[in-house]
Amino acid sequence: MSPPLKLWVAGARPRTLPAAVVPVAVGTAAGYLSSGRFVITTPQTSAACHATVCSNFDRQLSWLNALLALVVALGIQIGTNYVNDYADGVRGTDEHRVGPVRLVAGGIATVREVKLAALTSFGVAGLAGLALAARVSWWLVPLGILCGIAGWAYTGGPKPYGYLGFGELFVFVFFGLVATAGSAYVQHAPFVVSFGGHLFTYNYAWGFVLSAGVPVGLLAAALLEANNLRDIETDTESGKKTLAVRVGRRNAGLLYCFTLIAAALSIGILHNYRAWSLIALVAAPLAIGPVRLALGDRSGKALLPMLGETARLQIVAGALLTVGLLI
Repeated sequence: MSPPLKLWVAGARPRTLPAAVVPVAVGTAAGYLSSGRFVITTPQTSAACHATVCSNFDRQLSWLNALLALVVALGIQIGTNYVNDYADGVRGTDEHRVGPVRLVAGGIATVREVKLAALTSFGVAGLAGLALAARVSWWLVPLGILCGIAGWAYTGGPKPYGYLGFGELFVFVFFGLVATAGSAYVQHAPFVVSFGGHLFTYNYAWGFVLSAGVPVGLLAAALLEANNLRDIETDTESGKKTLAVRVGRRNAGLLYCFTLIAAALSIGILHNYRAWSLIALVAAPLAIGPVRLALGDRSGKALLPMLGETARLQIVAGALLTVGLLI
């Protein structure tokens, strides 16, 4: 008999979902800011074009594109979590789990059921991605496939890179830079449209949107570090060589703190683009609790609150950053 819905929800690991929601929110805000319809009446003359552009700026926002981007991000995140569940269960690396419920290792669901749940999640993400590509650009298709493969290969496949200490790098790139810039990008297409004798051009500020993705990616990496810091003992026993296992308990705690510091500094750099982005630093007091746990000597179950507190920090900082970008 299949597990009840609440256990499937628990198996999807809701506390990790801010890693999918925050980049879409921040990216959509960044996309709205750097988007705009420029009506150029004399494209042959650069000076005239510049003058016309300045006087005919109209920002654009597609709520449908933002919603589709959110479905893609959530689908990939949940699919990755289910793959992690069944892959670790098959390898026996979660037999002494101290964190959230595991479906396979806990005997709650079969490998086939959890694998099907993962494929369904990736499938939902794929359908939303196709709809988004049809509306924006078909170049999003290979990017989406790459994201799906990266999510699956995190702990799935013969050589999962999550077992080799590259998990944080994956999270920073895909749930930081790619997800944020991608969410901004879908607010811009098409870049150039000719209509009624006028040329409509869409501006895309790569530097700005990638800068916005840096603190988002670092906060997502901190979320993974909190998870791996808690699991150092069990991961060591099972041969799962996460970055936390490789550097040890003390250094893993320091890495977590340095990651949060880097996130704060990157928000300061983002201030050069939008002054009010600094409002995101108001969330800094929420880091006190998890930082104390990271720098302490607790381990295992005693670090369970760290993941929830880091997720809360990520949500609040992401929400404030989104607001700060829009002010």
